[in-house]
Amino acid sequence: MSAKRDFRVTVSKKEVVAAVLPMKEHWLPLSNLDLLLPPLDVGVFFCYKNPTGGEFSFTFGSMVSVLKKAMSQALVSYYPFAGEIVNNTVGEPELLCNNGGADFIEAFANIELQDLNLYNPDESIEGKLVPKKKHGVLCVQATELKCGGLVVACTFDHRVADAYSANMFLVSWAEIAQAKQLSLLPSFQRSLLNPRHPISYNSSLNDMYVTVSTPPPPSGESEPEAQLPSAADQLISRIYYIEADQLDRLQSVSTSIGSKKTTKLEAFCAFLWKIVATGEVEMDKICRIGIVVDGRTRLIDGDSDMKLMNSYFGNVLSIPFGKKSAGDLQERPMSWVADVIHEFLGSAVTKEHFLDLIDWVEVHRPEPAMVKICAGSGGDQKYGSAFVVSSGQRFPISKVDFGWGKPVFGSYHFPWGGEAGYVMPMPSPVENDDWVVYVLLFKWQVELIETLASHVFKPLTFDYLNQNAM
Repeated sequence: MSAKRDFRVTVSKKEVVAAVLPMKEHWLPLSNLDLLLPPLDVGVFFCYKNPTGGEFSFTFGSMVSVLKKAMSQALVSYYPFAGEIVNNTVGEPELLCNNGGADFIEAFANIELQDLNLYNPDESIEGKLVPKKKHGVLCVQATELKCGGLVVACTFDHRVADAYSANMFLVSWAEIAQAKQLSLLPSFQRSLLNPRHPISYNSSLNDMYVTVSTPPPPSGESEPEAQLPSAADQLISRIYYIEADQLDRLQSVSTSIGSKKTTKLEAFCAFLWKIVATGEVEMDKICRIGIVVDGRTRLIDGDSDMKLMNSYFGNVLSIPFGKKSAGDLQERPMSWVADVIHEFLGSAVTKEHFLDLIDWVEVHRPEPAMVKICAGSGGDQKYGSAFVVSSGQRFPISKVDFGWGKPVFGSYHFPWGGEAGYVMPMPSPVENDDWVVYVLLFKWQVELIETLASHVFKPLTFDYLNQNAM
């Protein structure tokens, strides 16, 4: 079925949802790892079919009522999402927990769920179904579709939460909506990420992170006098699915004879890195790939630490990256590229790396800092393409059920701007070991993927999602 291209979203109501219990105003400092994030907003959305034929009869109004009531209860435990970011006297962001609440938008879209062009979220999602956050830390939009379906979307400040933390909130929100006991209560124990005394860190972090005199503008904004890029140089979003047998094949091709089996993520990254490098005309151009590493499991010492880190709410991320010439990436086999990825990842999947990173930030405060691959090339002509891959395999799509059924589809949506692309593979809602992949890359890179790898990257359609019979 061809997707309907044009539709309007009409906002019917805006209100602020705050925690249902009163809260004493207080400040919550951002950790050193939070401070590595510039002011970026992240979106996530879930699509639900018209809830007919079930035990309960739901209307849009009743579903919104459930969402708001459960959200006001969830914000009691997840109170940072009801606060706001304020700069302190030295210019660093801090979290004012004042229960100012989060915007909740109700809207109607004159399109049916089956006609949403999920393959092209720039057309169907951006600025329509995922809200723009005007203030605070969190914004939510519930959109009724012409068929009676529903899209629930959130936008949150990345400085306050990483995807792991956002997933915790989403699952808790859904559990409260169904009157279930919370499977996890968030912890905001910043002392878990305190710097050491004395401070020390490996000098290699100077190659991974950089201080910036002026943080980049928020997502979607550009420098005031920046020259507009050509169409081919604009970042665009697409959503694909990759079948499980293709992932197995990539894993097999990426594993060197006689060596330990390459992970599926490493194989996927090697494949994508080679394809993107193919688009570089100059063989000596340096191409970079970063891979997001969650430090929670790395910072665990014993069962007590495991419980604390598993429930820790905030950013516990590092983004190690590799760089190789376009010529090497084009000419060398995938197994060699996968070995390169495995090697640079190995330096960041340790407790020592994250402790070093916390200390590195402490030394450079209050000057803002960020991962070097996201800071751009600084006009250095030796650099070619760069993108970051963040594994979303823990995306809890099946658990975000508010009482009217599991989502038919869900995805993160992160059009962050800048010079580096962003790619997030997630589990398919079809639950057959396929992946759904959100891609934010330059237009020429997307065209290259669709030309050279259309057998792997297949445009997401409702025909594919309908395998589970909507």
